[in-house]
Amino acid sequence: MNTLPDALLAGYRNFMSGRFSNESLRYKELAEQGQTPETMVIACCDSRAAPEIIFDTRPGEIFVVRNVANLVPPYEPDGEYHSTSAALEFAVQSLKVKHIVVLGHGRCGGIKAALDLESAPLSPGDFIGKWMSLVAPAAEAVTANAMMTSGERQTALERITIRYSIANLRSFPCVDILEKKGRLSLHGAWFDISTGELWVMDRKTGDFIRPPAE
Repeated sequence: MNTLPDALLAGYRNFMSGRFSNESLRYKELAEQGQTPETMVIACCDSRAAPEIIFDTRPGEIFVVRNVANLVPPYEPDGEYHSTSAALEFAVQSLKVKHIVVLGHGRCGGIKAALDLESAPLSPGDFIGKWMSLVAPAAEAVTANAMMTSGERQTALERITIRYSIANLRSFPCVDILEKKGRLSLHGAWFDISTGELWVMDRKTGDFIRPPAE
């Protein structure tokens, strides 16, 4: 009989005896009353950068969409399939979230591929190549800076991509209108997988700053 991998089944058993058991009332309330998260997080699908773990959230607290390199495409109501745009629309118009956080991270594989075009070219005809072409101009500009090391280029593009995604968020009318009314706030953050540091984007300058430790 086909079944799930053993590691997943073991994890599920731990979940049921641990977190689900401890928060059973919380899950029951969510099932009966629905979800009312105040924050949407747009994160990378990298297995090392799960926002629920990074922000230590309870069930129902954040609405998460994950894709390669935490990208937000521009507003394009062209009748095609747009999963990230659909999730954004649902979060803003149905769930009425108050905050949207674009969460990038260090050592992002999608960003590395966008920069390393000679050794690992992304065909414009496949899905990942098409997707990462969204940041191709920025990748070319970063790559052209010969004074930067490969690690500096990687971090630079990871953070530029966060600012790019926030700019694209504002191309959606529902986001733009609510932000101007003060009913929706846009945020950027970058997580360092190696050290666990979280850098938060200053909404006025675009600089990434480490929040003060409490």
